[in-house]
Amino acid sequence: MPHSTRLPGLLRPVAALSLLGGALLAFGPATAQDGPQSSGPQGNGAAVAIAAETASRDGTTRLTLTLSKAIEARAFVMERPDRAVIDLPEVNFQLDGETGKLSGRKRDGAIASFRYGLFAPGRSRIVVDLTGPAVVEAVETVKTREGAVLVSIPFRKVDRDTFRKAAVAGDPSPAAAAKAAPKAASTSEAADTRPLIVIDAGHGGTDPGAIAATGVFEKDIVFGFAQSFAERLEQSGRYRLVMTRDRDVFVPLAERVRIAREAKADLFISIHADSISAAPQVKGATIYTGSEKATDSESARLAERENRADAAAGTESGEGPADVADILQELTLRETRGFSAGFAGRLMGQLSPVMEMSTKPHREAGFKVLRSPDVPSVLIELGYLSSKSDLEKLQSEEWRARVTGSMAKAVDLFFSGRATLSRPAPTGARSAENGKSAIALRP
Repeated sequence: MPHSTRLPGLLRPVAALSLLGGALLAFGPATAQDGPQSSGPQGNGAAVAIAAETASRDGTTRLTLTLSKAIEARAFVMERPDRAVIDLPEVNFQLDGETGKLSGRKRDGAIASFRYGLFAPGRSRIVVDLTGPAVVEAVETVKTREGAVLVSIPFRKVDRDTFRKAAVAGDPSPAAAAKAAPKAASTSEAADTRPLIVIDAGHGGTDPGAIAATGVFEKDIVFGFAQSFAERLEQSGRYRLVMTRDRDVFVPLAERVRIAREAKADLFISIHADSISAAPQVKGATIYTGSEKATDSESARLAERENRADAAAGTESGEGPADVADILQELTLRETRGFSAGFAGRLMGQLSPVMEMSTKPHREAGFKVLRSPDVPSVLIELGYLSSKSDLEKLQSEEWRARVTGSMAKAVDLFFSGRATLSRPAPTGARSAENGKSAIALRP
């Protein structure tokens, strides 16, 4: 008997497909009506995804999806780590929360786990973690009596050499992936000299970040927090604001840095939450600034995990500023890091009275998002999803209001102690779709 694992909720009625290596898959028209659409940004006529199933038999593992309408798809495999990527047009993933927790499930044949989400505006992606070298074979489609089309994607295990050749042949260049995200447009308020702050909600789309035992994703926690923080700053009228993402979409690490630099930001704040399942007693917030040398091994390990975000989303890391010394004078770099450390100190001073801090509240490590040589940057880990008390606070609106208020005070103190930066008027900021004053959102 074949081994079959039912994965709750992934996809609904669709049509024909055929992926092999890196070939483009064209689906034939579906006769079924579109499934229900969400009220969020994906509720725009996109195909609906509601179910997924894996099954292994005769050395082949199949991932079977059900979609609601015709789409096109492209599949390829990648090494380090071994994974397969299925690129789709934007899909409305209406899935059971358990679907994203496959890393905790028993592995099924060639598939260790998979994740899904919005990869770029108008594009969704499914990333399949493989148990070893495997290639995607010809995809089969079956139309059900109800009008749905079940799309079966077969994975066949191969030797390392065959897999490596398939990865080289099918993997799109990093440059192509970077171009998928549209460049931000110039702001209409060119004469606005208020400090510009970039707020970066970590992870997103196919990269969920840390996952709590309750199934809560880091990407959702930090996005909600980032939105509240932006709104708090916007209320003062003192700042212009840009968010690196305005919905559940994947943004490459180097792209986050590029957004800040092209906008000529005066401050970059990246929001995250950590998790250590083996040590649920560890809790508290930590503020990080960039450095080639980590404060300690724990900080180095965390930076290494965060720097793998691009790989988790099925893309290769585009490097940010290569060698800072080759781009700016050493004096500029020192000044920028001095400003980063200064803001970190003000954050600690304001946050300590309203939230629990870790044993070392300010640390340094080589986070890729903190590599901008000319934008003061910090990364704050709000707490641990693996800590019951931290998780409860992270989901509390009252706690969020207190913390964002204190962070806003730290921002005020940071800029009140400095003359307005003599930077050119910002470029690369896109006005918010709702037209509200100064907040700019990257689509």
